[in-house]
Amino acid sequence: MDIVITGQQAWDVEIGSNCKNIALEFSRQHRVLYVNSPLDRISLLKKSADPKIIRRREVIDRKLNSIEKINRNLWVLYPDRMIESINWIPSQFIFNRLNKRNNRIFASSIERAVKSLGFSDFIHFNDNDMFRSFYLKDFLQPKLSIYYSRDFMLAVDYWKKHGTSLEPQLIAKSDLCVANSTYLADYCRKYNRHSYYVGQGCDLQLFMEGVGSDEPADISRIARPRIGYVGALQSIRLDMELLHYIAVTRPDWNLVLVGPEDNEFLQSSLHQLPNVTFTGSRNIDQLPAYINSFDVCINPQLLNEVTIGNYPRKIDEYLAMGKPTVATRTDAMSVFAEYVYLGKTKEDYVSLIEKALDENSDSRMEARRAFAASHTWENSVGDIYKAINELPANTTLNLTQHF
Repeated sequence: MDIVITGQQAWDVEIGSNCKNIALEFSRQHRVLYVNSPLDRISLLKKSADPKIIRRREVIDRKLNSIEKINRNLWVLYPDRMIESINWIPSQFIFNRLNKRNNRIFASSIERAVKSLGFSDFIHFNDNDMFRSFYLKDFLQPKLSIYYSRDFMLAVDYWKKHGTSLEPQLIAKSDLCVANSTYLADYCRKYNRHSYYVGQGCDLQLFMEGVGSDEPADISRIARPRIGYVGALQSIRLDMELLHYIAVTRPDWNLVLVGPEDNEFLQSSLHQLPNVTFTGSRNIDQLPAYINSFDVCINPQLLNEVTIGNYPRKIDEYLAMGKPTVATRTDAMSVFAEYVYLGKTKEDYVSLIEKALDENSDSRMEARRAFAASHTWENSVGDIYKAINELPANTTLNLTQHF
């Protein structure tokens, strides 16, 4: 089966993404065309010296081939036409008209690539691209259209402006919706009954192999018990008041926070507390050693639109190292309920950390590691295949023979 993927993450962006991992997993069995988002005029004007923008401009100017082969079954398309930047337009009506034109331009680039590669009767897999891919089902006429929800994008002002109207429509007209959290699957199901939770793949080898790592030098002098967090310290996502409460309520515990801080964290009173340590940013290959040095790991999320639906990858990283973990109870965390201590209040956190310290054992550690190990891209994509096969026969068009 041939699969065309559009989304928000370009292939040549250095950081990883769900969509890139899914594309690689798809390509183990099927031919895949991964489509970078088209160059838009504002990006060209603001970042003209960026090598990535230069490459896209050279493709448009026919100086470079638009298709790059990644492996035997996977190609990346750099669209050969530019689109206009239109999100600033306040009128939904005018935005929709211009967005349809952008979609038509985008679709024409994809059609040429599909023809060049000899793809036919392909599936269109859309990774949360609610604007540029809104009309692609209409223009490309795929055999099956799948919308993949991995973040609640409408919590971000850029997407909320026009996405509040467009995303529900896009979900509704897709043949199938899949999501990486139970919260997002429920959200999609409001508009499309063919919506499924397909879990999250994680590359956990670094953390699985990090058990027993030597303590980092800046941690070894900190007394136990150590209660730790690893990740970006962002006030929009993390509850600083909760962290403050834990530290002042239990001065015999040491709170260790590993990661870059935003301005609010930098200016917070947490820096004045003697039992709170900020390590600053650390390279990813250093993180297992820090997690290994913690007695309990925490994920003190705020509950808001930005966080409530997100799949918490860091929980898998903690569990991969067997660590007892306390986290904020959300819909997305429900799948972890058997292996993670879940709380809602600051008092919950203190009592659950105490419980996590008291109950830890070798058998619990091994159970956590085994659970985390099940969260692979192979299993997540396998659930996508299962969701396809659960569609009515008249929708799947006999796709079951391929999946």
